[in-house]
This record gives sequence, structure tokens and C-alpha cells, in this order.
Amino acid sequence: MADKREYRTEELASKAGITVRTLRFYRERKLLAPPRREGRIAWYDDHHLARLRTIAALLERGHTLTGIAELADALDQGQGVAELIGVGGPTEEEPIRLTPEELAARFEGQVTTENLAAALDLGYLATDGDEIVHISRRLLDVSAALVREGIPLAEVLAAGARVREHADALAELFTDLVLRHATEEDLPRLRPLARSVVEAELSLALDRRLRPDHGQRS
Repeated sequence: MADKREYRTEELASKAGITVRTLRFYRERKLLAPPRREGRIAWYDDHHLARLRTIAALLERGHTLTGIAELADALDQGQGVAELIGVGGPTEEEPIRLTPEELAARFEGQVTTENLAAALDLGYLATDGDEIVHISRRLLDVSAALVREGIPLAEVLAAGARVREHADALAELFTDLVLRHATEEDLPRLRPLARSVVEAELSLALDRRLRPDHGQRS
């Protein structure tokens, strides 16, 4: 395994494309974790460098230093990826890793502290070192598509919380049904059938909502 790379203050600032004065200012604003101290020498590592590059990218996207500090604090308070995904649990969803700036790029101007906290509370996001992990690539792509269509991210997340409640109820209904007539070992095999029923019923419900005479009946 390669040794962990460390940088003195001047070298880190140079690699990040900022001045030493700016680096110290970021530290004072608690945007950076304290360095390792060896006497009077401060040693930084690649995590500090990644954070500095994230700060630069978010500043370019119009975020303020105060906003970036709040986002960083929200992420630091969030759960870790092992807690989010679990170990060895069955899933058909594909987690996706992003840097903070990549997440900001997906939702231009809408990655606020409030939205980030909502996504963390829902369990959509977790942290893994300098990366963010979204539990489902499909959910991330759909959320970004809805935002591009003009729906505010806050409302997308609020809708996601409501969908979660209904999805939990449907999952409970299906598992109870199967366990009355089969065994727990049969659940993974029958899982696609449950998904097909939900998809078909949602499609039919949308058909009903989109009919021209919808809402005209008593």
C-alpha cells in the first residue's frame, strides 16, 4: 500500500491553486479539518486537498463560504455509507458515488443545507470520506430529471418522503401475503412480481388521472 501523502502549508496551497493566506482563512472558518502537527510544522493530507478543490468548485457555482460551511457541517453530521447501505442486504438498486461538486452540478443552485439535510434524513445520501454516496442511481437520475423540468428539489424530496410511506406499506402488504402462503426464502424470488404489480397499478392510476373527464365525476 502506498504511503499516505502529506503536504506542508505552502505545498498544499500551491496544489489547490490558492494562497497560504486563503488556506489559513479557510481553516479559521472551520472549512478544513485541523492538520496534523509535528512541532511547529502543520501537515495536511489528500483529504484536505479534496476539500479545498470542492470549496473552489462550489464557489464557482455561486455558493457562499457560509453556505459551503453549512453544507460541510451537514455532511459531517450525516450517516456513513456502511450504515446507509448495510452489509450484505438484498437490493436491486445501484448506489452511486459523487463528489460534493458533482452533486451540486446535478441540481444547479438547489443543493442547500435544508435540501441536503432532507436527503440525509430520507437516507438517500451518506458520506464516505471525501465522497457522497446516493443509495440509488435510479432515484438520483429521476430526481435530477424532475428538477430540470422545473420542479423545486425541496418539493421532489417532500414527495419522496410521501412515496416512501406508501412504498413501505406496499412492501409490508406483499411480504405478509407471501409469508401466509410461502416462506421467507421465497421472497427474493417473488420480489419481481411485487414490483410488476406496483408498476402496473401506478400506470393505471396515472391513466385515470390523465383522462379528460377526470375530476368531473361526483
